[in-house]
Amino acid sequence: MGDVLDLLHQTVTSPWVYLVIIAVTAVDAFFPAVPGETVVITAGVFAASGEPNLVAVIVTAALGALIGDHVSYAIGRGGGAHRLARLPADSRRRASSDWARRAVDRRGGMILTTARYVPGGRTAVTLTMGAVRYPLRSFLVYDALACGTWGIYCGLLGYFGGLAFEHNPVTGLLAGVGISLAVTGLFEAARWARRRARSRAAARRGC
Repeated sequence: MGDVLDLLHQTVTSPWVYLVIIAVTAVDAFFPAVPGETVVITAGVFAASGEPNLVAVIVTAALGALIGDHVSYAIGRGGGAHRLARLPADSRRRASSDWARRAVDRRGGMILTTARYVPGGRTAVTLTMGAVRYPLRSFLVYDALACGTWGIYCGLLGYFGGLAFEHNPVTGLLAGVGISLAVTGLFEAARWARRRARSRAAARRGC
């Protein structure tokens, strides 16, 4: 166990860690199987002992996420837009895409900001926003806000976990990841409760 911790410490305290954070958080934005959030929390845990620098961890995490979200947006805009344009006007998928476009037009900023905290959800939202051609300038503004707050959230989550378990970084890391999963679960529970309430309201109106 000690050898693993030493290797992890050497990796995280290396100057190259910032490039790793950028790369991992960028890929995580359009390929959710990559553990971008865990990497940032891990760096935050070790930042509590002085290295790496916490501010640099937060900035590089936000920058990587911003780059990755724009790649996802470009993928959606390049491939998804053409597919949506070819859908028959009276098809169910065309109706769904038109609904998504209207939802993004009305609440795009809020949807993009909250989806950043839902693994997988952020990929779906950025792809959809590209496919329905959400204005790039507005996407950049809201996404910068989303990525910035996400970077602060993950970095500080790890940092305070590292402070609380100064002599046991693995416990600090597990605590940070556990809190992150709990927050994600709360987001999902809130979304499920909201959908259920809407379904019930729609059912009552149909009676």
